[in-house]
Amino acid sequence: MRKLAILTFQSLDGVMQAPSSPEEDKSNDFTKGGWANPYWDEVMQQVMKEAMAEPYDLLLGRKTYDIFASHFPNATEENLVAQKLNNASKYVVSSTLDKPLWKNTIYLKGNINEELKKLKEGEGPLLQVHGSWELIQELLKQNLIDEFRVWTFPVVLGKGKRLFSGGHLPLNLKLIKSEKCENGVVMNIYKSKRQVQS
Repeated sequence: MRKLAILTFQSLDGVMQAPSSPEEDKSNDFTKGGWANPYWDEVMQQVMKEAMAEPYDLLLGRKTYDIFASHFPNATEENLVAQKLNNASKYVVSSTLDKPLWKNTIYLKGNINEELKKLKEGEGPLLQVHGSWELIQELLKQNLIDEFRVWTFPVVLGKGKRLFSGGHLPLNLKLIKSEKCENGVVMNIYKSKRQVQS
């Protein structure tokens, strides 16, 4: 069985909406997109070391996939984050897309809950979810997340899509690693209780 981890950037009040760009996600009149940019360089160094060093496949929602596919395939070879993402297999939850916009893309269609469970039950490297708020909410409801890799930024946004927005199953987690950046961003990595016991 494959393990599944989410990689999430959130504000101190739990908002994960549009951390990197004002245009990323304006839904629900969100106007604070790009709030993580002042902290980005140091955080991405830590992300590369802690979350992207070992082999993994990506599991993405449609909106995050569109954003990534419009940017990373055109990045230079010096962009190590882009190279990691470009080379990974991408599983994308979409009922409308057919033609891959990015190499190594596989679309998940039909009953999404069944498709996600089948994907987890198969063989392969870690499945890692970046962004993809709507997909994460479904994964929480289905109790399919084995590891939470969360970077919390010293920013309070007041409103926006939150990592834990309600309607999910109660969770018991174990903190397995915590580390702070000089700029005040804190990385916490948690494993679900069922994962810790296995």
